[in-house]
Amino acid sequence: MLDLHRLRLLTELSQRGTIGAVAEALSYAPSSISAQLTKLEQEAKTPLLEHVGRGLRLTPAAETLVLRAETLLDEMERAESELAQASGTITGTIKLAMFQSAALALLPGTLRRVAQNHPQLRVEMTQTEPEIALRETWQRDFDLVVAENYPQHSTQHLPGLIHSPLTRDRLRLATWHGSEVTSLAQAAELPWVMEPAPAASRHWALQQCRLAGFEPDIRYESADLQAHVQLVEAKLAVSILPSVLGGYRRPKVKWVGLPRNPHREIFTALRDSMSTHPGVLAVRSALESEAGTY
Repeated sequence: MLDLHRLRLLTELSQRGTIGAVAEALSYAPSSISAQLTKLEQEAKTPLLEHVGRGLRLTPAAETLVLRAETLLDEMERAESELAQASGTITGTIKLAMFQSAALALLPGTLRRVAQNHPQLRVEMTQTEPEIALRETWQRDFDLVVAENYPQHSTQHLPGLIHSPLTRDRLRLATWHGSEVTSLAQAAELPWVMEPAPAASRHWALQQCRLAGFEPDIRYESADLQAHVQLVEAKLAVSILPSVLGGYRRPKVKWVGLPRNPHREIFTALRDSMSTHPGVLAVRSALESEAGTY
């Protein structure tokens, strides 16, 4: 009989590409991963891996087995969800991924709601960029992810992931108090701070500047939007920022509206096989309630 744990390792290898990447993701030694895959080959009584240069490649038999294994893993998650529902008490650990501005704005209140309503439920949060977090949720590293879509910049749609809207967040130009800038075009000669490429937020902001007729002087780059706020407040740069920023205080900036009043969409995503898990639903509900306060 094929071992489900070893089948998962084969599935992880098909998704991550190398034994080293699988070992890092699952906190195992590479030698342990290799030994388990060797045992799986013995159970399957057919070659599953072949050497290509210094790497490994799945054989056609292994590719077929991976498709079956993914179905089995999905069914196992559904079975675990049913058991959790039957217990009548929401317990366990939910692994949540969030990007920075959403975590600053939504996480503290969400955790307070979960603690109040479901004191036996543990939430573990990792700050991760949306594109990476969505893929890692698909790969079963996380149970739930909070991600974002910028206008005309949809994130990748991965099979088996369900997206649900959380809130819409207005995008505006941020400049300092006392600035004479009243439109995007008037910021053409000013220094800018943007997120590093290839972030969707940077690409979108760059396009807005070009549509307004100028190439922005991107003098500063930071993935930390709180750093953007501080540079704007210090009169050192301007930036296009979302309204939901979180943090300990409201930004002391002058907001300037953009053409067509654009918004980013903040949403959650989870695997279809986890869509009835009571712990995941409890965290999702707390996130939705907290997002409703903005």
